[in-house]
Amino acid sequence: MQFHLNGFHPGDPRFADPQDAVVAPPIKRPLPTEVDVLIVGCGPAGLNLAAQLSQFGSIKVAIIDQKDDRLLVGQADGIACRTVEMFQAYGFADQIIQEAYQVNEAAFWKPDAERPNQISRSSKVPDVADDLSEMPHLIINQARVHDEFLRVMRQSVGKIEPHYQRKLLSLEVDNSASDYPVTVTIERMVNFSQYSQEVETVRARYVVGCDGARSSVRTAIGQQLVGDPLNQAWGVMDVLLNTDFPDIRLKSLIHSNNEGNMLIIPREGGYMVRLYVELDKLKENERVARDQMTADVLIAAANRILNPYTIDVKEVAWWSVYEIGQRITTAFDDSTHERAARVFLAGDACHTHSPKAGQGLNTSVMDTWNLGWKLAHVLTGLADEDILRTYSAERREYGQALIDFDREFSAMFSAKPKSADNPDGVDPAEFQRYFQLFGKYTAGVSIQYRPSIMVGSGTHQALATGLTVGKRFHSAPVVRQGDAKPVQLGHCHTANGAYRVYAFAGKDEPFSARCGVKALCDFLASPESPVQRYTPAGADADSVIDVRAVFQQHHQTVETALIPEALAPRKGRYGLRDCEKVYCVDKRPVSSGGGHNIYEMRGINQDKGCIVIVRPDQYVADVLPLDDHAGLAAFFSRVLRAR
Repeated sequence: MQFHLNGFHPGDPRFADPQDAVVAPPIKRPLPTEVDVLIVGCGPAGLNLAAQLSQFGSIKVAIIDQKDDRLLVGQADGIACRTVEMFQAYGFADQIIQEAYQVNEAAFWKPDAERPNQISRSSKVPDVADDLSEMPHLIINQARVHDEFLRVMRQSVGKIEPHYQRKLLSLEVDNSASDYPVTVTIERMVNFSQYSQEVETVRARYVVGCDGARSSVRTAIGQQLVGDPLNQAWGVMDVLLNTDFPDIRLKSLIHSNNEGNMLIIPREGGYMVRLYVELDKLKENERVARDQMTADVLIAAANRILNPYTIDVKEVAWWSVYEIGQRITTAFDDSTHERAARVFLAGDACHTHSPKAGQGLNTSVMDTWNLGWKLAHVLTGLADEDILRTYSAERREYGQALIDFDREFSAMFSAKPKSADNPDGVDPAEFQRYFQLFGKYTAGVSIQYRPSIMVGSGTHQALATGLTVGKRFHSAPVVRQGDAKPVQLGHCHTANGAYRVYAFAGKDEPFSARCGVKALCDFLASPESPVQRYTPAGADADSVIDVRAVFQQHHQTVETALIPEALAPRKGRYGLRDCEKVYCVDKRPVSSGGGHNIYEMRGINQDKGCIVIVRPDQYVADVLPLDDHAGLAAFFSRVLRAR
């Protein structure tokens, strides 16, 4: 899509008249006095959590923010491949992909060897490695992501709407209380006289602080951010411009000889560009102080860095100045050895870092993607509170790894290029190698959670070497048997809080006497079945454990009449049969887009097959032999509560 041609306008670009994209202001209404979960902060972490909890109609949720209304212009713009995979679970990945700028290549620029005061391109490299994800790396206004979360919240069974103009005043936890142990007092920020103040009190089972780096929730539970002080200043601006710089529509990383460094990020719409400009190299009369900085100063600095090229800025849509500091909170919740947490922290309330590696929004939403379904399972009685302890254990380790990565990446990006006059500088070629080496990290697909009650030890990892225990489920193309539709297997992971169990068949004929999938289905129909044991009475059979099968044979050879009810459950008020749980290897001709063998792509044992258990947040919980029915039952006995 192309838009912003005649100026920047926030909101949905599909409206020809920008005024038609304006959303009515929120309806002002009082807060409920009691909720299951109170979310503080309408940033990406808070909205993602609310969107996840909105899938459960029995959970009462309130989300508050100090702002007057929804975000219109966001600061975060980079959307990692892994985050787009999560968007797919909500059903809005296609919308974001269509609207966003897709990052395909990165260009590296350094001082020209013959004219060191000018820059020259050193190379272009792919931004995302082959088969890293079926999803692209995207650039889009953070506010558009917020809009999609708000739509999910509004349209889901929970029907959640934010409460704006609310400021948290205090938070107290009464560990002796059995129902609503957290009491929160909130100021409703309206235009009263100086002698009056409207205060609301909310009692909650759990509170989640998604209220940014200056988190009031974090302060209330006695935690703090620790780490490096602010030590590098950068300017950032979204602009509409004309330029003779040849890579203006490519992600470009630029090291100049004496004028500092710059990062160019093309924005959605085909015309707008984001510039990150190093401010440590400003002239003597150009001040870093925010109150004395102007957009013109940033534009002048960018032109010096780009020499011999120039930019002619026609409109500044947004600009700011920020300082880099890498810090992480002392704890992600208020849990003790004696009790599980009542108050959690997520997003910037837990970790702060530079924006240049594009990890802020992506890490924040993954915090609450990890937490949301765990809270839902506890609140709906599917699981005990013990599972909540895994949130801090899993996310804090990754948060610390992010801080360490960002510290090194920022130092390399900000360093002066290595030269005869500066032998201790950074070799631009080494910076490029570092960029490529950590591609999986910046794409968000390198996270691996350690063994716990929710992650197996990987004893049988050899049965599926490409579906690593503790890492996200790496999707691959298959053909759905019921309607012959080519699909990505991982796209059946919707945000409904259910575990997925994939039965990858061995070489035997589908549903024959020797077929391991048939034997598994027989077990799942027995009283020992975890599906029978943990699915609440009256709920659909796949609402907690969603079982699916993949076969190596052509999809036309699998007879629908032979598919057992475990793979074709009857659901809903009319008991309609679900015909979308059996898949086959994609044997279509390569010329038609086929030829993808998921067994070969993901290292699945073709003789024996296997079982792959996937958590509701799309992470592989364990890999088991296809006939290890006891192991399957044992896993769910650790994470679910019998009905």
